[in-house]
Amino acid sequence: MERELWRWDAVELAAAIRSRKVSSREAVRSVLGRLDAVNPVINAVTVLLADPALAAADVADALVKRGETLGPLHGVPVTIKENIDQEGQATPNGVVAFKDVTATSDSPPVANWKRAGAIIVGRTNTPAFSIRWHTDNALRGRTFNPWSRERTPGGSSGGAAAALASGIAPLAHGNDLGGSIRYPAYCCGVVGIRPTLGRVPAYNPTAADERPPGLQLMSVQGPLARRVRDVQLGLRAMAARDARDPWWAPAPHDGPPSPRPIRVALTVDPSGQGVHPDVAAAVRAAGAALSEAGYAVEEVDPPDVAGVAETWRAQHGDADVVRCTELLLEEGEAPGLGDYLKLLAQRSTHLRRWLLFLEQYPLVVGPVSTEPPFIVGFDVESVERTREVMIAQRLLVAVNLLGLPAASVPTGLRSGVPLGVQVIGSRYREDLCLEAAEVIEAQRSLPTPIDPVR
Repeated sequence: MERELWRWDAVELAAAIRSRKVSSREAVRSVLGRLDAVNPVINAVTVLLADPALAAADVADALVKRGETLGPLHGVPVTIKENIDQEGQATPNGVVAFKDVTATSDSPPVANWKRAGAIIVGRTNTPAFSIRWHTDNALRGRTFNPWSRERTPGGSSGGAAAALASGIAPLAHGNDLGGSIRYPAYCCGVVGIRPTLGRVPAYNPTAADERPPGLQLMSVQGPLARRVRDVQLGLRAMAARDARDPWWAPAPHDGPPSPRPIRVALTVDPSGQGVHPDVAAAVRAAGAALSEAGYAVEEVDPPDVAGVAETWRAQHGDADVVRCTELLLEEGEAPGLGDYLKLLAQRSTHLRRWLLFLEQYPLVVGPVSTEPPFIVGFDVESVERTREVMIAQRLLVAVNLLGLPAASVPTGLRSGVPLGVQVIGSRYREDLCLEAAEVIEAQRSLPTPIDPVR
């Protein structure tokens, strides 16, 4: 084989396994070998599932030989974030007190990927309670960014993104309440999509209580990968119906054709609150790539990004999580019940304005963050720094409040650190987001996987 199998993309592996050019066991063994080589450097995978993965790969290969009907991810190695249920595994969510909370059944994303034929090789790290934009916790320790050990890998799906960038599996599960797929993808130079609310079913059987309404409206499950086409493959497999999630919607994956050329709103500095020059250049480079491909790109801001982000912040362990939470609360008072209900109602106003805007501009392209990946310690430093971080992440969290789909895609390196943009669409138009992301990827892709910096 010209390349080691751990370097292959999910689409390549799935096709090769299906045609018997390679076996699932060979693919899994290659990925496990890569994991052994690099995971001690980055601490991305916290639970190794080598024996069950190899056993599942043997079953997958036997099905191929028998000519059975195969799922779209048949035999492909994947990782699962440690904050959703996987039968027989703990769901600690980065919390020491939850280290023995063991799932007796699979959450919908896990069940759907298994039915699609995926082979789970390990579980990935997340900050305590999955509430930080940095991945570290008292239970599993810190995950390192493969590009730079002083920079955050992002959070909360930092383990998933760091693993992908280093060659540990071609596809990873993540979830996104406040940018937890898109920000780690940005920091580690990979691709991720936050789907529309209701696209991918979600439910944790180990959860003691239902989540509050605000979290139900803003949190979604989704895939990360090194290539856009792998994200699309993983998303479609993950999005199968599961009756346990009342939010799930039977929306088609391919929406109606949009008038051409597709208009794109390029927002370089959302709400005019400031943007790092390198980030501004990355956004404009993405806009140029789309323009060259025939999109009609205009620099124009979507409605009230700062106001939407403020509504998200207002709705929204170990020592660092306590410190991070304290700083967030100091930065702005928590709302009372009456205010909370008003904020929920205000979400409809924000979303209506955005949906009308997206009728004119079916896509919005802008920063994931208006700063390059943060230096570690950024979220436990001071109230002032926390305020700056919240402003930098304004477009990131605005999408969560609105429940819209958004794909994060790299645009290249600056000073050895990845940069990227997010492509935002209207409800259930992940197809348009990923189509545009693939155009940007074709001109601006990064050479992942990489050997992590030691």
